[in-house]
Amino acid sequence: LRFMPRNGTGVIIISPTRELSMQTFGVLKELMAHHHHTYGLVMGGSNRQVESEKLGKGINILVATPGRLLDHLQNSPDFLYKNLQCLIIDEVDRILEIGFEEELKQIINLLPKRRQTMLFSATQTARIEALSKLALKSEPNYVGVHDNQDTATVDGLEQGYIVCPSEKRLLVLFTFLKKNRKKKVMVFFSSCMSVKYHHELFNYIDLPVTSIHGKQKQTKRTTTFFQFCNAESGILLCTDVAARGLDIPQVDWIVQYDPPDDPREYIHRVGRTARGSGTSGHALLLMRPEELGFLRYLKAAKVPLNEFEFSWQKIADIQLQLEKLIAKNYFLNQSAKEAFKSYVRAYDSHQLKQIFNVNTLDLQAVAKSFGFLVP
Repeated sequence: LRFMPRNGTGVIIISPTRELSMQTFGVLKELMAHHHHTYGLVMGGSNRQVESEKLGKGINILVATPGRLLDHLQNSPDFLYKNLQCLIIDEVDRILEIGFEEELKQIINLLPKRRQTMLFSATQTARIEALSKLALKSEPNYVGVHDNQDTATVDGLEQGYIVCPSEKRLLVLFTFLKKNRKKKVMVFFSSCMSVKYHHELFNYIDLPVTSIHGKQKQTKRTTTFFQFCNAESGILLCTDVAARGLDIPQVDWIVQYDPPDDPREYIHRVGRTARGSGTSGHALLLMRPEELGFLRYLKAAKVPLNEFEFSWQKIADIQLQLEKLIAKNYFLNQSAKEAFKSYVRAYDSHQLKQIFNVNTLDLQAVAKSFGFLVP
């Protein structure tokens, strides 16, 4: 506690994404309001030189993304970290998933060995086991928060699915969002191009939505994220970059328009709603008839799903208008083509190929769901 700026960095908190780092830093800022310790944030997309100067002056508690932290450890000579007391790696499963395993290993090897280390993860895998052997020298204490629970998702969450053929998917989503436009809704897609296209399309046809995906500039992503956090209502279209660890208040509905990669991803996505005790939320999974086998995997992962009642008579019949619009609007047409291709590619790269088999896709029906006129 007698740590001073001249002692350098005493605590490092590593987060997988810039958004999560910023959110962690925001909480840290509140906690440190009445303390004298210095604190800071280093992450990709920020001014490296400014960060380096601040590190040189001494940041006692540092929040960082893996790539930028490694960069400073290797290339910022005034960064004093030999007095490190504690290393915290948050969402370690996510860090490994997005390809930072090598960076993490290098970071762990560069940091002083005499320190306390904490790893936080929503799931336990062999890769995390291997990393923990490297990061945690002595026998670690394992703490499982929900190990003995009957279900893997929270109590206040009402979750279900509807079975929907490919050609009706867009109409179902449009109808659902139109009906719930006064609520706070997150919709998950499997690719950046799909988010981009649906964002452009819905706003064009007077259904206001916002979006977050990996191809946006960082400032845009950050602004959208905080606006959605602070909003009473609104629709956010996103890829899984937004699913992990982020704390978004009062989300009413999580819609999984494209299927998650596995039950773990499903749990992470729906974890954005019904957060905190006494809160409630809803989750909807759209499934093609060929995908119903996924329910077995969810059941094995302690995720109870019921089929939601859905009135097909109430579906907005806008297919013809959509097809005319996509045929005549060059920009939407190009965007739809990219989204269609990326949807099929994402489907083809699905881990559970026995359930999500690209050969079961009727490509003409899929094309209709992107608004194309199919001969």
